[in-house]
Amino acid sequence: MRNYELTTIIDPNIAEEDFSKAMEKLVGLITKNGGKVIETDHWGRRRLSYPIGKHAEGNYVMMKLDIDPDKTDELETDMNISIEYLRHLLLRVGD
Repeated sequence: MRNYELTTIIDPNIAEEDFSKAMEKLVGLITKNGGKVIETDHWGRRRLSYPIGKHAEGNYVMMKLDIDPDKTDELETDMNISIEYLRHLLLRVGD
């Protein structure tokens, strides 16, 4: 298991109760792939640097997690399939 940081932009048009469902789904995708969420930081709704689809804003969430490096591709594939996640960036932290 290695330390990673996952920054995700979630669709700004989803309702508040659906935002918590999207977060639960994201945590579920991480645990399904053998990972563990260490810390979650919701940065809130922010303006995007460039439009993604028809969206000019997004809900930013940064998570610190532990996951097996072999499972990161599966996690990213699962996130690409989900429509509520506009973009994501998974970075390895540390050595």
